[in-house]
Amino acid sequence: MATPTKTGREQQEESSNAGGKPGLRKPVFTKVDLLKPGTGGHTLTVKVLNSIAVLPKGRSVSHHLRQSRIAECLIGDDTGSIIFTARNEQVDLVKPGTTVILRNAKIDMFKGSMRLAVDKWGRVEVTEPAEFVVKEDNNLSLVEYELVNVTGE
Repeated sequence: MATPTKTGREQQEESSNAGGKPGLRKPVFTKVDLLKPGTGGHTLTVKVLNSIAVLPKGRSVSHHLRQSRIAECLIGDDTGSIIFTARNEQVDLVKPGTTVILRNAKIDMFKGSMRLAVDKWGRVEVTEPAEFVVKEDNNLSLVEYELVNVTGE
């Protein structure tokens, strides 16, 4: 009786699970000018240029949301800049002049423009000051996008 052979993928999964946990991947750092609408999983090193607190508006805002803090921060690297929406404890980390690493960041669309955000699956870390100068004249949040529905024919 012949024993079944394992595919390369099955062997790889077996070896990675030998320790009980799958192996962690090295993060792939991206640049601000490569960000596109509707994408996620980005890891970036950026400088914080400014931070403006935003107050929740309207009567329909629930009590839970009223307790949250939100700040819009202009962040960037040597390729461009974008607005980052910081929430709750993230607001304390993104102070003007600091350099942060954003892990698993995603692009949210707000009124047709891109905003960068880190939800509960991501992380904001303060790091050593970066050497680059932020390219402020390439602000991706100033580009307006229009949602176009494409129908199959």
